Amino acid sequence: MEFVNQIISLFHKGGPVMYLLVACSLFVVTIAVERFLYYRTISAGTAAFRPKLQSLLEKQRFSEAAQLCEQTSHALSIVAQAGLAAFQRGSDVENALESAATLTAARLREHLDELSMVVTLAPLLGLLGTVIGMINSFSVFNVQSGQPMAITGGVGEALVATATGLSVATLALVIHAICSRHANRVVTDIEQTAALIVSYVLIKKTGRRDSHEIA
Repeated sequence: MEFVNQIISLFHKGGPVMYLLVACSLFVVTIAVERFLYYRTISAGTAAFRPKLQSLLEKQRFSEAAQLCEQTSHALSIVAQAGLAAFQRGSDVENALESAATLTAARLREHLDELSMVVTLAPLLGLLGTVIGMINSFSVFNVQSGQPMAITGGVGEALVATATGLSVATLALVIHAICSRHANRVVTDIEQTAALIVSYVLIKKTGRRDSHEIA
């Protein structure tokens, strides 16, 4: 209980900027939870998906490959389904894959810009709180009242805002790094899957062209 009281006391000493910093920290935690749930959903089953897809493509069973993509809803299946659907329609497969991959990558990196903003904003808010606190500490009224020690104590209290801002920025930076790493890994898997589909589609088209030329 005493620890909680100390936290509350430090919070009030940090000034009104502390409310903004708390809002920033809650915002970061909300993004972290949302991204974790999204990445877990969009990446579930990808390890077993690619070998199955490659096996069907090697056998040129494109309809079954499309059905495999429809049965799952992770990032790789979404992009692969777009490419296979374009192939079955006779459309440009590479453009379909590129469009689907770009859209999926944008969703994977969603909210990362907001985390970058908090990384920059939180220390500035902490510095603002510290400056406001130091202005109050150096007020002439403290010196006139014979309280020179109040200045030193006030500066120490004012630094609470800076420490809080740096803590929030550090949290946002770590979460941003983790999310970026996961998003980049999924994007790499998407690119490899798209290249796999393009290679087998080209083999299929080449086989068709050769058969027509022989006929």
